Amino acid sequence: MTATTATEARPFDWFRTLGKRGRRAFAGAFGGYGLDSFDYQTLPLGLAAITAYFGISSGEAGLLGTTTLVVSAVGGVGAGMLADRIGRVRTLQITIAMYTIFTVLCGFAPNFETLLVFRALQGLGFGGEWAAGAALVAEYSQAKYRGRTVAFVQSAWAVGWGLSVIVYTVVFSVASDDVAWRIMFWTGIIPALLVLWVRKSVQDAPRAEERLKAERPKGTLGKIFKADLLRTTFFAALLATGVQGGYYTISTWLPSYLKKTRELTVIGTGGYLAFLITGAFVGYVCGGYLTDLLGRKKTFLTFALLSAALIVAYTQIPKGANGLVLVLGFPLGFSMSAIFSGFGAFLAELYPTALRGTGQGFTYNFGRAVGAIFPTVVGFLGAGGAIVFGAIGYGIAVLALLGLPETRGIELVD
Repeated sequence: MTATTATEARPFDWFRTLGKRGRRAFAGAFGGYGLDSFDYQTLPLGLAAITAYFGISSGEAGLLGTTTLVVSAVGGVGAGMLADRIGRVRTLQITIAMYTIFTVLCGFAPNFETLLVFRALQGLGFGGEWAAGAALVAEYSQAKYRGRTVAFVQSAWAVGWGLSVIVYTVVFSVASDDVAWRIMFWTGIIPALLVLWVRKSVQDAPRAEERLKAERPKGTLGKIFKADLLRTTFFAALLATGVQGGYYTISTWLPSYLKKTRELTVIGTGGYLAFLITGAFVGYVCGGYLTDLLGRKKTFLTFALLSAALIVAYTQIPKGANGLVLVLGFPLGFSMSAIFSGFGAFLAELYPTALRGTGQGFTYNFGRAVGAIFPTVVGFLGAGGAIVFGAIGYGIAVLALLGLPETRGIELVD
């Protein structure tokens, strides 16, 4: 099918055309992903205090982040298959409940080893939520608005990130570091309320509901590696690897970089992160419109190149020029987030309804697992490693685009 032009008669037509059920699904997916981000960011924001409290090395600290992401890949693949078997909404409830429980338990960890285990189990829910939510919203969206609609769900990451920075700034200002990092994890109880609302108010899209009534598919994982989908699965996973390798390198180490290398206070770090996060939110939204206007592949290419260039620029700023750090924080957050905007729509368009959850869950989370190695390596190499591995990640993403089709404007395949 040919691509349609990405125009709207009125602002937010993409939201109106979802219908009542679709808008509830959007709210559930947006809230789930935003609180997913909030719970995830409790570790990077408290990492300096955790490192000091347990007396661990920077490499061991990086292992906390990597373990979360690697296990989240398992959770994402499992949740994708589960979404194709029991429905998107039921899977969404399970994943939100899981990351909520184990985030709170992290705050009770008596030692580094226990924290590592709890954080790994938190990753199961963290990885799975996106696969279920993105498929749910994509199936309610009209083809010409799908890019921006799913991108607005993606923008919830910046909202949750921003909320976590506000909480971090308050908590670390009023409590000692030894207690503050635990309080950060305990605030992760908030998503429990969302689970109750989703259970009551959100339903799967009609096309997915009808398929579940007609059949209960089994063995979906193997099907995305069969001849007709093998190439798609390989290059989609490679794209996700590159983008997430670059992103998690920076997101894991930036708070510590600002506090230790730039020697900023808690308030100062929160201020700089606020600028970065504002850029991230605008990037998610603008990236969604651009992916409908320019196409999926051109948008990925544009922001991969910009992100790589800005990572280098950001980490090479002279130590006394903190004002420039602030200025570059906005475009860095913008570019690193805008590249994610097209993922939900793009991956949904690459797979048929019966395999959509599995395809999205596997490719996105395979990329998360391999990309998760980057933060640990950087922990051993230092700031220079962040530049190298961040740039390598975005280079991999550019190469992956050569093997993928353009899908802008196509109808989802049943």
